[in-house]
Amino acid sequence: MAYKDLREFIELLEKKGLLKRIKTQVSAELEITEILDRVVKNNGPALLFENVSGCKIPVFANAFGTMERMCLALETKELDDIGARIRKLLQFEAPASIWEGIKMLPMVAELSSFPPKHVKSGPCKEVILKDGFSLDEFPILKCWQGDGGRFITLPLVFTKNPNTGRQNVGMYRMQVYDGKTTGMHWHIHKHGARDYADSKNDGKIEVAVAIGADPAIVYSATAPLPDNIDEMMFAGFLRKKNVELIKCETVDLYVPAYSEIVLEGYVDSKERRIEGPFGDHTGYYSLADEFPVFHITCITHRRDPIYHATVVGIPPMEDAYLGKATERIFLPLMKAQLPEIVDINLPVEAVFHNLCIVSIKKRYPGHAKKVMFALWGMGQMMFAKTIIVLDDDVNVQDLREVLWATTTRFDPAKDVTIIDRAPTDTLDHASPLSNLGSKMGIDATRKGVDEGFKREWPEALKMDEKVKKKIDGLWRELGL
Repeated sequence: MAYKDLREFIELLEKKGLLKRIKTQVSAELEITEILDRVVKNNGPALLFENVSGCKIPVFANAFGTMERMCLALETKELDDIGARIRKLLQFEAPASIWEGIKMLPMVAELSSFPPKHVKSGPCKEVILKDGFSLDEFPILKCWQGDGGRFITLPLVFTKNPNTGRQNVGMYRMQVYDGKTTGMHWHIHKHGARDYADSKNDGKIEVAVAIGADPAIVYSATAPLPDNIDEMMFAGFLRKKNVELIKCETVDLYVPAYSEIVLEGYVDSKERRIEGPFGDHTGYYSLADEFPVFHITCITHRRDPIYHATVVGIPPMEDAYLGKATERIFLPLMKAQLPEIVDINLPVEAVFHNLCIVSIKKRYPGHAKKVMFALWGMGQMMFAKTIIVLDDDVNVQDLREVLWATTTRFDPAKDVTIIDRAPTDTLDHASPLSNLGSKMGIDATRKGVDEGFKREWPEALKMDEKVKKKIDGLWRELGL
């Protein structure tokens, strides 16, 4: 069964012994971050801070901070199982007979269950504040010493494109300027920034921000979906149940009805303000720069709201598990476009977009380079700074095996491709220009005569299978 809201997920974590309630008084300024940094890096539990200095509202954090909790959040035993569901949908074809059509009915029913459902009431409207409200009532974190201020770190930011009328949700950090205004840190490549850019003739774009929702909804806001896939529909697919949305009080947008907190307002296309620095997922402070300003016109929340937050920093942090979920869930979509792909690894240590390791079934000369360029042209894979392509005999999830195979199978003069002046992630601090830099592809596949390799390629070491089985049986006896 899908979680009704964030609270049901918290209850499950506590029941399974995966949540710790912190009753000691701590500050939202720096102290919670220091605790979370230590807990995440030691595979610790989710935390519910019940005694935050100067605030009556508890902070819930580290919800997704292990693979076990990430799977629980998306209600699956293995993240690859969700990928398998997507692969099944991609293989959907017209039935060859009536009997085949009958067998496909469950799949059709699943497809039809995705759209969100609009409802007239919901817990997020238990308290409605159109006057006299302030963000100071919430335990918004100042995460790192050099941060420019307090930041809302896990907001679900809803916008609507003025040209298409399509609603979108993304996750963009928000620096608190005062009780009624924040920054809106959407990068130039993001959907929210596109809606903002398309609104310039109108002057303003309406925005709604939900904080604290069913974990499948939270994850979906981070997912790199194609433009024609609605995030709330995708959340419905993940949770196997429609997401209930409710219309906001002061803006023409719909938000999850069981949200803990909702901020309503607008962003003026003519107004920008310095935002940052911010201790980011790269492990560095992202630099201060001008970004749009979000003006809050209304706040609604549950009677006893829970403030959901995360902290990013030097990896691994909680976002590592959200990133790994994306890697596994969206692998079938990559394979649908590039069937030669066997597996992909976006290492946490490389902040995901800095390194992509991919194994392929190589079939022809130059095949590795074809895969590199195809990946760079595939949605957010354009941010991959380095792509290493390996043969299908390499387990890309084993970095020791990857390093061995890469360094023994590529010739730097012939097997490295450098691209200059290509799109980069806004947070790529090594690029000399913002959003524009270089990329490197490494062909670490075995080469043949058809690729100009005239020497004999050596075989990798192998052990006799009978010997391996015999030693397996003796292993306990050996005491090693």
